[in-house]
Amino acid sequence: MSDRILRPALILGLLSCIGPFAIDMYLPALPDIGAALGTSVPAMQTTITAYFIAFGLAQLIYGPWADQAGRKSPLYAGIGVFLVGSIICTMAPSVEWLIAGRFVQGLGGAAMMVVPRAIIRDMYTGHAATRLMAAVMLVISVSPMLAPLAGAGLMAVTGWRGIFGALLAAGLVSLAVLTFAQPETLRPENRQSFDMASTLRGTRRLLADRVFMGLTFLGGFGMASFFVFIASASFVYTESFGLSPTGFSIAFAINAIGFFAASQAAGPLGLRHGAKRVMAVATLGFAATTVALLALALIGLATLVVCVAGLFLANAFLGLIIPTTMVMALEDHGDSAGLASSLGGTLQMLAGGLMIAATGPFFDGTVTPMLAAIALCGVMALVLSRLALARPQPRMA
Repeated sequence: MSDRILRPALILGLLSCIGPFAIDMYLPALPDIGAALGTSVPAMQTTITAYFIAFGLAQLIYGPWADQAGRKSPLYAGIGVFLVGSIICTMAPSVEWLIAGRFVQGLGGAAMMVVPRAIIRDMYTGHAATRLMAAVMLVISVSPMLAPLAGAGLMAVTGWRGIFGALLAAGLVSLAVLTFAQPETLRPENRQSFDMASTLRGTRRLLADRVFMGLTFLGGFGMASFFVFIASASFVYTESFGLSPTGFSIAFAINAIGFFAASQAAGPLGLRHGAKRVMAVATLGFAATTVALLALALIGLATLVVCVAGLFLANAFLGLIIPTTMVMALEDHGDSAGLASSLGGTLQMLAGGLMIAATGPFFDGTVTPMLAAIALCGVMALVLSRLALARPQPRMA
């Protein structure tokens, strides 16, 4: 990887991984937190849903703000809000306070997802942007591989509150990275004046763009499948399969490695075979794998090994889908990359949060409801890929 890609990938990856860390680090502790606070599994899943919904809605603010004021100001604000949310979570006396703290964390963490996407669009387009997006995801991959293990270790030493203390420290590190390592990438002459009328016009234009919406929700259902896994896996792996928090962390890391390893191939494969062909094959593979896993669960063959191996393969296909859809969706909207990134991110996060909320009542601690929700996401992604790819795509130089 050239220094032209490596340096911004490290910086943007470090900024972007704070949000995933806020999700992944406390997953091994979910059952223990629920027991400590005397609450139910659905209530603990609500702490994840609250984060996703706040994360999604706040992107509508940060995107236009980043187009108007530059990229760094909203990042500073987002990190500050994230730090406040981390303090609330660390001191939470009840699940209601924990839900509130997670909501505030989501409001802040959104800036560190939407603004780096716009920074990538400032710097590159086409396959160069896909390579940088994939490289950023490689840096982010430390989260699902190490964050659950770090959370399990901290829980053993400090209790679950120490996990949120570590997230507070991570927020302070990201503040230092932003201050000393990340330059402003949006030139003053390229900034957009903000007013509600122009924002609404831009939003209507994006909502009317069938390719943008199709690619956004294609990626959205792909991400929703992973969100369902995040919300359910700790209970399934620890209670149904009998894993310890450390064992769950290892299984979770294996599942996530498939996604991030495959994401590194998205750029080269798109360059060699074309983004449309990569997307067509990846969505078909993702849907087929998830439906096959559900079928195995229905006939009682979804053992721990089968689930880990099947989800590894499904997430590998997903790793080809997500970075490519992100780049393709923004490709034709360089003049409003912040707004397009924020709207796309909002719709995707809301899709994930609503999927968790919709499937929560059916969750019984076993693997079948989780795999059914993931398979539904896979089928929806396949359908949307065929609708979106049937229309002309912007040529990726």
